[in-house]
Amino acid sequence: MVKLTSYNVYSDIMSGILTRTNTFTHSSIDACPNHDVDPLSINVTIRQDPLSITLDGSAIFAISIILMLSIHLVEPSVLAVSVGLATGLVFVHNDYQNYLKLGPGGTPATFPGYIRINWFKFWACRVDPFDPLPADPDVQPAIGVFRNRPLPYRCGLRPKVVGIAPQRQVNQFGSRECYLALRRILENHGHMNSEEVGVGTSCFEKHGLGLFARFPFNKTCQGEICHIHNSDYSMHLNLHPHDVKEVIEKGWGQRHPLTSQCLLKMPVPKQFTMVYAPRTMDELKVVCQIIEAAGWWVTAKEMKLDVLEDMQSY
Repeated sequence: MVKLTSYNVYSDIMSGILTRTNTFTHSSIDACPNHDVDPLSINVTIRQDPLSITLDGSAIFAISIILMLSIHLVEPSVLAVSVGLATGLVFVHNDYQNYLKLGPGGTPATFPGYIRINWFKFWACRVDPFDPLPADPDVQPAIGVFRNRPLPYRCGLRPKVVGIAPQRQVNQFGSRECYLALRRILENHGHMNSEEVGVGTSCFEKHGLGLFARFPFNKTCQGEICHIHNSDYSMHLNLHPHDVKEVIEKGWGQRHPLTSQCLLKMPVPKQFTMVYAPRTMDELKVVCQIIEAAGWWVTAKEMKLDVLEDMQSY
C-alpha cells in the first residue's frame, strides 16, 4: 500500500558525471518517503549492448574440431538442436544483461522478473508505440484537455527508448536542473493541495517520486497521476486517449508497450504513456502542462501546477 504524504522539504543530493552518449552514470537521492534502498548508494548505468561473440584463434580452432567430430559421432538432428539451443542461451543471456542494465523499476531485477516481463510481452499486441489509442466511445470525459489547448511541437528527433518495465531513455538525457525543478513543483503541489493529492513512492515504478490523487475518478494504480524516473529523468503518466494522441503526434512521448492489450490483462492501464525527459526550462513548462492533463484525467478536476514560482530558484 502506498503511503501518501504531503511536504515541502526538498533534499536532492547528486554527484557524478552525465555524458551525452548512450551510457551515463550518476548518483541521486529520492526525496519521497519509504524508499526501499539508500538513495545515496544508487549508481545507475543505462546501457544496451548488442549481441556479440568474440573468439580468438584457439577458440575458433577448438569449436571447429568439436563440430567436425560431432558431425560424425552425433545424429544430425541432435547436433542441430544443440547448436540452436546454444545460440538461444547466448541470446537470452545478452537480453537478460540488458534488462539488468536498465536499473531498478517496477519489475524486480532478477531472472524471475525478467521471465515475468517477457511473459507479458509475449501476450501484448504488436503495435507501433507511436500509434494513438483506438477510439473509445465509452470513455469519460468524452474529449481531452488538449483539444482546446494544443501542445507545441517538441524540437528534434525522438530519444531512443528501450525496455518495458523498466522503460528508459538511453540518449537525449534530460537536464538535471529541470529534474530538480520538476520534483520541487510536484512536492509543493502536494503540500499546497494535501486534501486532493499527495506524493509518495510510485505504485507502478516502485521507485522514484509519484504524485497521487486521493479520490481518483479514473482508476490507476492507487490513484497515481505520474511518476518521475530518477535515472533518466523521463516519466510515466496516465492521460485521456485524445491527450495521448496529442502527446505522441507532437513528439513529447510514446505509448507504453503493454498498453496494447490483447488476450491477457496487462499490469498498466491502456492510457499509460511515457513522456521524455525535459531538456530545457521551456520543455519543462510543456511537460508540466502534460502532468496537469494527467491530473485532470485521473481526478476529473482541473489541476494547476505553480510552475513559474517553483522555477525561480533554477
